[in-house]
Amino acid sequence: MVAEDLKNKLVFLDTAPLIYFIEGNSAYQQILKKLFVFNDEGYFKFLTSTVTLLEVLVKPLRDGETNVADKYTSILTNAEGIDIFDITSVIAARAASLRAIYNLRTPDALQVATAIQHNADYFFTNDLRLQAIADIKVITIEDLID
Repeated sequence: MVAEDLKNKLVFLDTAPLIYFIEGNSAYQQILKKLFVFNDEGYFKFLTSTVTLLEVLVKPLRDGETNVADKYTSILTNAEGIDIFDITSVIAARAASLRAIYNLRTPDALQVATAIQHNADYFFTNDLRLQAIADIKVITIEDLID
């Protein structure tokens, strides 16, 4: 799969790829930059949940890096190519089911349940353990490297 295969798709953005992109993770920066440019140009839409916002803010806030926290908040709440969704009781119930079936951690189950609830075509993560989930197509950064 290449980034171009995501055209006109809904792609759930998990926490790790966003952190890698914002912090400039050198191993993945080229493919992530290409992916985020495609998103900015409207080739596909990212969606994510408020769990992503929670997770990306912890380290910058702990380290007193409010500028980094503000950058994450701005990207997730203002970017035209990213829709962010709250966790609802329907999503929580779906997440409980996913935890029971796949033995997921609560944040992962909430993320996957949000993706499924909002009809994402793909769940984009760097957590290889999530590839066992049959309810949605899970893709990793490695899957997008040409």
